[in-house]
Amino acid sequence: MKPNARFFTFEEDFRDPYARDRDRVLHCSSFRRLEYKTQVFLNHEGDYFRTRLTHSLEVSQIARTLSRMLELNETLAEVIALSHDLGHTPFGHVGGEELDKLLKEDGRPLGFEHNFQSFRVLTKLEKRYKNFDGLNLTFATLEGVLKHSYPYKKPFLNEIDASFNLDKHPSLEAMVVDHADEIAYTSHDIDDGIKYGLITFDDLLKDTLCLRVDEMVQQEGIKRDDKLYRHRFVAGLIKLLVEDFIANSNEGAKLHRTNRPICVTLDAKETLPVGFSKQTATQLKVLKKLLLKKLYRHEKIARKMYAGKQCIKGLYKAFREDKDLLPSHQQELFELRKEERVIADYIAAMTDRYAMKTYHEIYGLSL
Repeated sequence: MKPNARFFTFEEDFRDPYARDRDRVLHCSSFRRLEYKTQVFLNHEGDYFRTRLTHSLEVSQIARTLSRMLELNETLAEVIALSHDLGHTPFGHVGGEELDKLLKEDGRPLGFEHNFQSFRVLTKLEKRYKNFDGLNLTFATLEGVLKHSYPYKKPFLNEIDASFNLDKHPSLEAMVVDHADEIAYTSHDIDDGIKYGLITFDDLLKDTLCLRVDEMVQQEGIKRDDKLYRHRFVAGLIKLLVEDFIANSNEGAKLHRTNRPICVTLDAKETLPVGFSKQTATQLKVLKKLLLKKLYRHEKIARKMYAGKQCIKGLYKAFREDKDLLPSHQQELFELRKEERVIADYIAAMTDRYAMKTYHEIYGLSL
């Protein structure tokens, strides 16, 4: 042992508050389950494709870089990034959309929304302490998970403490994570889409932003038919977007930066203090429309997502009709919450493969 080393008592904590938040998130079961939750491609398609877990790690890495360069709190951005998708259902966005529809049809007007579900996971559904629910995270982390870049006005927010200032923009760190999320999913969906053969560079290189990236890659001496081209293209797209964000956000971050993360007191209609340049933001919107048409609505993706939606629907219907199909620890929660909300929470927490396995056990069918 080093001469100056000492042991910390159980009551002490040598970490700063956001590092403590990060560690609590990393060790919670909801975070581990992200490994087997769909990003775009169903998890069982192959080991190469991104999942909610790898996506969260990529968002975290980009958010840390952006925060460091803008002299913001890097650790806060990291924990918001790691936490931002904890509320996602199996089978990606279609799973959440189906649960939202089912809850509303079942007389629950608040429905289901994944940002709010992430907040509920962190404050209510995870159980790590004897005297209270949730992970006991800081206000700034919870606000960043809940609000992202803009004031967050949803009907279920009556359940949330008014101190979250839901009519104001969140911290700069939360805004950074929101944009890091956009950078990550745009780049890695292209990577996976090309690898899976659902979209081609012939499709992409009709797009202005992609042509800017192509020029960067070719300046490295990498040709379009080179085996390295896909890897260098994805890296180039991230580089372009990261550098554009930093260059366009320096002044705004400097103006609003404080010693502690706070809500940014801007009118909802005012321009965000951090973000992409106008040119790049416009081009990124056009690229995302192209991906929606060519990739996200591809028949192979659509069929898998439809199957996932039927799985969610079947599980919800079965659990509503026969409560004995639920584990006993879930049935015990009926004393605390409405039955339909307990069922929705249970389904939302499932991984893709566990949801399909449970569906098969109940209906005796394969999806």
